[in-house]
Amino acid sequence: MLVAAAVCPCPPLLVPEVAAGAAPELDAARAACADALGVLAAARPDRLVVLGPAEQGGRHSQGARGSFRGFGVDLDVRLGPGDAPGPELPASLTVAAWLLERTGWTDAPVEGLAVDADLPAGQCAELGAEITAGNDRIALLVMGDGSASRTLKAPGYLDDRAAPFDAEAARALGTADRPALAALDTGLARELQASGRAPWQVLASAAEGAGLGGTLLYDEAPYGVGYLVAAWS
Repeated sequence: MLVAAAVCPCPPLLVPEVAAGAAPELDAARAACADALGVLAAARPDRLVVLGPAEQGGRHSQGARGSFRGFGVDLDVRLGPGDAPGPELPASLTVAAWLLERTGWTDAPVEGLAVDADLPAGQCAELGAEITAGNDRIALLVMGDGSASRTLKAPGYLDDRAAPFDAEAARALGTADRPALAALDTGLARELQASGRAPWQVLASAAEGAGLGGTLLYDEAPYGVGYLVAAWS
């Protein structure tokens, strides 16, 4: 069963070495992510499952490696302690691994699950149910961004639908409104480049029957991209 969840954005700019001189602009987001991970630790889970959007889904073992070398920074990370063979972590899980290292996560075994960013809502629901099947106390670290179309300089340019989409996602994440997350428009999310849609819908399914409440810890769009941080417990 699901005992806690943390929702965090996944821009590589969260990593100060990547952001360089712009690093202070996301200090509040980093602090919110640390608070959300604290909620996971306090829940004392048996396992932590880290979800993040990717071009292709796949599973990653504890100790899987990720790197920020593609962003011009000589920095490698691992998903929890250990050294696991296998493919390199996608960017979203690499940011998650950095967050876990930053907060010194040692509270439970970790596994990574890359979620196809275009995974249909029905398959997201199936995946969420699969994750929480059984008797283990599961915590989720859910990575993903809101729309990328909040301003003229945003990656997806300005789209008037972006702010309302992000506002509804923020409300749903902040109140643990599972039906609202499950109802997010897949096509609209794709058009707005909202990478968090699929992981959020996996969370919505995984939390069924868990009775968790939500708290919104951060809701900003500093680069025209919606960054949301929430904790469910």
